[in-house]
Amino acid sequence: MVQAFRASCRRAKDVTMPAKIPVNFFSSRSPVIDLFRGQLDYADHLRQDSEVVLYFFYAPWCGQSIAAREEIEHVASRLSDQVLFVAVNCWWNQGKCRKQKHFFYFPVIYLYHRSFGPIEYKGPMSAVYIEKFVRRVMTPLLYISSRSKLLDFLSNYEPGVLGYFEFNASPQPPGYLTFFTSALHSLKKDYLGTIRFGVITDKQIAKEVSLMHSGTVYLHRHVNNSLIYPSEVMNYTAENICKWALENREMLIRWLRPHGGKSLLLNNELKKGPALLLFIPFNPLAESNPLLDEITKVALEYKNCNKSQAPEPAQHLRESDSPDFGSVVPDARTKLTETFSITEYPCCNTVVLPQWHSISRTHNVCELCVNQTVGVKPSQVTVPQCNFLEIEAALNSFYLQERTFFQVASNTIECSNFLSFYSPFSYYTACCRTVNRGLLSLDNSKKTIFQNLEVAFSSHGKKGKDDAQSSIPHIEDRNYFVPDLLVNGTNITGLSCRTNKTLNLYLLDSNLFWKYAERLGASRAARVKEFAAIVDLKEETHYILDQNQAVVRSTLENFIQNFSIIYSPLKRHLVGDSSVHFHVQHVITEVTTNTFHEVVLLSEKDVLLLYYAQWCGFCASLNHIFIQLARFLPPDNFTVARIDVSQNDLPWEFMTDRLPTILLFPQNRKDQSVKFPEDFSVTVPNLLKFILRYSSQPSSASDLESCTKECLQKEEAALQQRRISHLEREIEKLRSEVSAIHQTHEQLEAQLSESRAEEHRLQQQKHTLERQRKTLQLHSEHLQTICEQKNKELEEMAEKLQELADASENLLKENALLRVLVASMERKLENKDENKKYVLSEEMLSDDNTGTIPTATDRLHDERVDINIDTRVTEQSKENRTE
Repeated sequence: MVQAFRASCRRAKDVTMPAKIPVNFFSSRSPVIDLFRGQLDYADHLRQDSEVVLYFFYAPWCGQSIAAREEIEHVASRLSDQVLFVAVNCWWNQGKCRKQKHFFYFPVIYLYHRSFGPIEYKGPMSAVYIEKFVRRVMTPLLYISSRSKLLDFLSNYEPGVLGYFEFNASPQPPGYLTFFTSALHSLKKDYLGTIRFGVITDKQIAKEVSLMHSGTVYLHRHVNNSLIYPSEVMNYTAENICKWALENREMLIRWLRPHGGKSLLLNNELKKGPALLLFIPFNPLAESNPLLDEITKVALEYKNCNKSQAPEPAQHLRESDSPDFGSVVPDARTKLTETFSITEYPCCNTVVLPQWHSISRTHNVCELCVNQTVGVKPSQVTVPQCNFLEIEAALNSFYLQERTFFQVASNTIECSNFLSFYSPFSYYTACCRTVNRGLLSLDNSKKTIFQNLEVAFSSHGKKGKDDAQSSIPHIEDRNYFVPDLLVNGTNITGLSCRTNKTLNLYLLDSNLFWKYAERLGASRAARVKEFAAIVDLKEETHYILDQNQAVVRSTLENFIQNFSIIYSPLKRHLVGDSSVHFHVQHVITEVTTNTFHEVVLLSEKDVLLLYYAQWCGFCASLNHIFIQLARFLPPDNFTVARIDVSQNDLPWEFMTDRLPTILLFPQNRKDQSVKFPEDFSVTVPNLLKFILRYSSQPSSASDLESCTKECLQKEEAALQQRRISHLEREIEKLRSEVSAIHQTHEQLEAQLSESRAEEHRLQQQKHTLERQRKTLQLHSEHLQTICEQKNKELEEMAEKLQELADASENLLKENALLRVLVASMERKLENKDENKKYVLSEEMLSDDNTGTIPTATDRLHDERVDINIDTRVTEQSKENRTE
């Protein structure tokens, strides 16, 4: 037993299937060198003879590797004359790549620029993106040879680092290789390549950005001051230059490129604050991107907080290139400054009155502004920055007189001015009206700028309803009054620094990440894949730009402006299910995200709403109860509805954390919804009592109140009667079905009897066939015996025939031998005759010579002996032939 167990163990160890020998991953005609056996040492050998090398580490079974193979071949077909493309199978267990590299994912792309590397590419596995990154590695420095190229370099939205080096003194100026290596370091640390490196060799062009000395490094920034590398503080090394550029870069817009796996990229960015996500079709290899240029301008205006800051070099170059800029713009700016200098920085604050209701979407709001020097011409006054102490004093004065503004309930403005208690040269203006959170028209706001100015700086006393059409803009809206804003045609300059709802701007390539846009609310059937959405993770809200509007500069500015004001007119976008799954004689209304406000909040009826989910089994058991309740309630005054919260989003104030939940929304008090008590069972009488207590319909309430216990009993009796009639109809149906079943049973019995007779007949046939089979089997055995006997006889006959054949063959041989003997005998007989003749001749001569007689006698004796021998041989052969 033990030996058998050991033998089985040895067999189990031997049962191992070796890995299959790998095959080519790329075709033989591909420009990519495929090292499918994982020859990493040979790959390193190839790298020594090339300036730029791309390694593509793959696993043959990996779906991402298979998908990226075509993209790599496409890039290789375009750059194979400048870049060496090597693919290495890093999965085969006997290859050196598998033994030396330990990758956690595939594919992996490494790039080497001569001895520098590896530079790992982590971007999208798309041919255009890979080619763009390879080209950046090939030429990490851009050569700035003219002022136009310098302007293009500084105008780009990406941060730019410039280095000035004089190549006249030597073919390789000091520090140039260090600067070149720092550009490669930036690509190694930031695979998106957000920092662009350029080199200037012309002294006159270097002076445009204040670079005087060779070896100086300059970091360009659009909004903040540009920087010069502090070589006296930090060592002039490639790592330090790269680190300094990454730490001090200015990010107006950031690209987001999720890799498709589990990642915290979006979560980490959205946690930083509200985010404007822009989905645009982007081609990295395109020479120009007009839409991206417009977005860059919007971002630059939005984050340009310091208006008094000296213009940047790019702006300086633009102004100097335009001949009419200096002659036309200053006059316009002078006139505007004389007209609106007092309103450049108005100091205002918004005050919400106590009777504001969030559900009704209407509320009274007052704009409280600090004004100075009453009666003085505005063009002669210089207004300082808004002081929070002044705002605090204005609020104290306002709260002392707040009763004056309680009764305001109008869509037009009513303004009041009151003096400050702290300064005889200051007064406050409070303009109040009832605000509806509808969409604002920025064009109308621009048209009423001068009317707002007139209201803001009027004398004491109340204004009539016809004197103004809109309220004084909030401190966040003061860009309407800035002269620079009106000249440049934008209204968001510096808005990021004047609001607590600062947006972070992000770009996503809609060609790759359109599924994210669809989840935010974009249409799948959109012809142009352009989409904009604002996501506020803290407030758990997001807003989308109407897809009927093009994503251009004006619409983006309006979108950002509407989000930035305190009482944003933007409508929160909710993801909902547009399909309706429930139809029961239209007695229950299915509510979705899009129809919630219309069916529930804006309805003139009392609405009883059931919250349910498809996975909630108990929720489904309430359907018949709600159907009965809907039949009891008058449809003119009540609506029974339900909403699937697993497929539809609702505003947070209407969400629930428990299912099922029943809410009653009274007609004129939608904000005072009442929840059905959880400790009561959900039955029709309990629901009727619940509606009777909290309903806002007087006639319906009286009708329901008149329905006392007797009424309920009558209703229950009628319901029971309907149930009985229904059961009777069901019983009749069952009886008819039972009779049909009986008939079917009889038919089945007849068919069963026939099948039994057929079965009996088949059994008899089976027995007959069985007997025949046995007879045939016996006959077959007998024939088999006979066949064996015949075979034996045939074998014996074959043996005898073989013996005869052998004997005949021997006889033939003997016959041939006899023929030879006969021939020899004939020759001997001839010799005998000759001897006889010779003896006779000798005898005749015997008389002359007596000594010759014995000799002749001896010869005669020898001949006799030979004859006897021949005779014996002949007789013996005859005997053999006879046998």
